[in-house]
Amino acid sequence: MKRRELEHVLRAASRIADETDVLVIGSQSILGSFDDSRLPPEASASIEVDVTFFDDEDDAKSDAVDGAIGELSTFHETFGYYAQGVSITTAILPEGWRERVVEFRTSGTEPARGLCLERHDLVLAKLAAGRPKDYAFADALRREGLVDMTIIRQRLPSLPADPRAIQRIQAWVDASH
Repeated sequence: MKRRELEHVLRAASRIADETDVLVIGSQSILGSFDDSRLPPEASASIEVDVTFFDDEDDAKSDAVDGAIGELSTFHETFGYYAQGVSITTAILPEGWRERVVEFRTSGTEPARGLCLERHDLVLAKLAAGRPKDYAFADALRREGLVDMTIIRQRLPSLPADPRAIQRIQAWVDASH
């Protein structure tokens, strides 16, 4: 995915939900920190943007976005990418993540303001999910020097994940030496 495509999704999601702030919690939140030209293919390969909203307890806004511009929608068929409306509780995130979100706002996102996970919080969330594609994503960012392993180590103890997941993530961190 390219930044201009993320802009399009944010613009559309904002209008559908009638909400300025659109939280991006999936892999494409990396585009809030880096231009797509700087990212390895594994980090920008996804065609979906996981979006949610801070004030959407019943997920009605996320559901509306998913229904209008989600997978297999006319939007998806027309543009080749889509938004997946998700719950704010979908990702397992380290303590303090809300204070670290990265604002992504350009003339192309108007009226939206994209709030993207900070890159280290994103990597921890991906590793907590633990799917092969999540590890490929994290490995690519680590390989390219786009994450600081010291920060990952510092935040890991505050990740509210299953102890087995923490052990798996710790092994990944230890292997980075």
